[in-house]
Amino acid sequence: MLVRLIIFAIINFGGLAIGAYFTGDGVISEWYQNMNKAPWTPPGWVFGAAWTTIMICFSIYLAILWDSLKSKTSFYYLFASSLILNVIWNPVFFHMHQTGIALIVITALTILVFTFIARYKTIMKSKTLLLAPYAIWMIIATSLNAYAWLMN
Repeated sequence: MLVRLIIFAIINFGGLAIGAYFTGDGVISEWYQNMNKAPWTPPGWVFGAAWTTIMICFSIYLAILWDSLKSKTSFYYLFASSLILNVIWNPVFFHMHQTGIALIVITALTILVFTFIARYKTIMKSKTLLLAPYAIWMIIATSLNAYAWLMN
């Protein structure tokens, strides 16, 4: 279990690191600082705290789920898709300034998070709550992206 947890944590945090690498200045960029942001946009430090919490909980969830899966094929597709979307959102939004395409990416990622919840809730039971931070954050992040797209 501990080995799986470490592997999933490395993959998840590695995906965030790759996305951040291609983000450029991100939140501190002139482009982002000057855009119309949603009134409910949290301070910058919240993003790091949220993603750290999310990836810890998600890694624990995945490590527990792994042994419960009879067939891992759909899991692989679901996990790989969520990882890819997580990696590409930052550069699409912050580097390319493509808020509309980023909205499509983040909406797809939100759907995948809720797909994890729906698909594996029977297996994971109360451990599904480990995905609550991810699901809540994705709703907030999607709304922030939608606001940026509509108002800029």
